[in-house]
Amino acid sequence: MIEITESGQDYLKQLLDKQDCDGIAIRVFVLDCGTPKAETCIAFCRPGEEQEDDEIFEYTSFNAFVEKKSKQYLEEAVVDFAKDSMGGQLTIRAPNSRMPKLNDDSPLDDRINYVLYNEINPGLAAHGGFISLEEVTEDGIVVLRFGGGCQGCGMVDVTLKDGVEKTLMEQLPQIKEIRDVTDHTDQENAYYKKAPFKIPS
Repeated sequence: MIEITESGQDYLKQLLDKQDCDGIAIRVFVLDCGTPKAETCIAFCRPGEEQEDDEIFEYTSFNAFVEKKSKQYLEEAVVDFAKDSMGGQLTIRAPNSRMPKLNDDSPLDDRINYVLYNEINPGLAAHGGFISLEEVTEDGIVVLRFGGGCQGCGMVDVTLKDGVEKTLMEQLPQIKEIRDVTDHTDQENAYYKKAPFKIPS
């Protein structure tokens, strides 16, 4: 359950009351969950706007719907309202929004993202590059996309085979194959650009 402090609940209740809608609740979700771009959001949720697989949490004065796929990323999340000289601000701290807690039952895509964002991408960041997970197929094929300085980089094959593929498959033996779906013909941001091939005259 997401912790909403007393002051946070009071503030949200005031906002909900202003909507003049019976049964209105809040909905909590994480955009781009499990990535460095993750953003935790709270939105008004009028009756019927909730999703079928949302999980409902009851608070003193209102209910909160939590998006199913965001739930694990909202563990240990705290919503608070801090008063200040300007009135105050609602804050949301979700320490697991970018990377959920892992356990033996964690899905493979979460484990892959953990390795990408904690072990692989920090090294690529020096070249302005990063790798993101696109898909994990049912037969264990991992589909990756290179971005930033890695897209179109002349060393991408080395990075993929000797770095990414080796690291992921050693730590996650259930992976059968790794595929790169990046358009490497776009070399605009590439760290190492391939020299154009010239036919001798």
